[in-house]
Amino acid sequence: MEAALIWLREAPLRQAMMALLLENVVIFVGVVLLGQWLVRRHERRRVALPARDLEQNEVVLALSNVLLNTVTTIVGLFLWRAGIVRFRTDVGWRAWLDVPILLLVMDLAMYGLHRLAHHPWFYGWMHALHHRYDRPRPLTLFILNPLENLAFGALWLVVISVYQASWLGMSIYLALNVLFGMIGHLGVEPLPAWWQRVPLLATITGGTFHARHHQDVNCNYGFYTLIWDRLFGTLRPDYWETFGLVPDWLPAAKEPPTRGEPGSPLV
Repeated sequence: MEAALIWLREAPLRQAMMALLLENVVIFVGVVLLGQWLVRRHERRRVALPARDLEQNEVVLALSNVLLNTVTTIVGLFLWRAGIVRFRTDVGWRAWLDVPILLLVMDLAMYGLHRLAHHPWFYGWMHALHHRYDRPRPLTLFILNPLENLAFGALWLVVISVYQASWLGMSIYLALNVLFGMIGHLGVEPLPAWWQRVPLLATITGGTFHARHHQDVNCNYGFYTLIWDRLFGTLRPDYWETFGLVPDWLPAAKEPPTRGEPGSPLV
């Protein structure tokens, strides 16, 4: 780990940027491949209707957001080299404690930003693009308005500029962030049925949680936990009753909307 950090700090900028681009491409390919495998494996536990035929613009949007993710990573590199972003290199209990701290802080911050994106001032021209895809597939994770992508990236950079986490804690958090994002866009529920019966585990989101948000824009704004949706009253009331299922209120033969409107389901 220390050797990698030394290289990132001292390597020529072009080489460091290429390494970060390669990292984001590997993440993208990994999400698509692992996600499609999970979809096939859990096909019998659909929580959304099967995705429609892949369109060229989906691929273009996804790849453009991979580049924007790289931009955020490169900005983080500049902030680190400038001494604005700092992190610890310990690997003890404090480093592991950083994981739940980052998860909870980012979950609350992204919940707030997500709800703001649903405000009528922003929804139509920024967030509605993501909601065009009410039948998500793993690729949908990367389909965002560029400004929205950069806003979430900036939020992360602000948090790690204020809070000096460990490199281990940040790395685990970022891996979990990708994992949660992928699971939320599978269109199937990989979590077992007994998951919802264990109080602590039931607080963690799965495939059902974010699928409902794609189907009804008025609910389920969180990312990693149900905590903030429960606290602020935005958890869909039938979430547990429809966990691991395609809800019966979802029309099966309706084409995707060109624009979702806050205040009513998309389908």
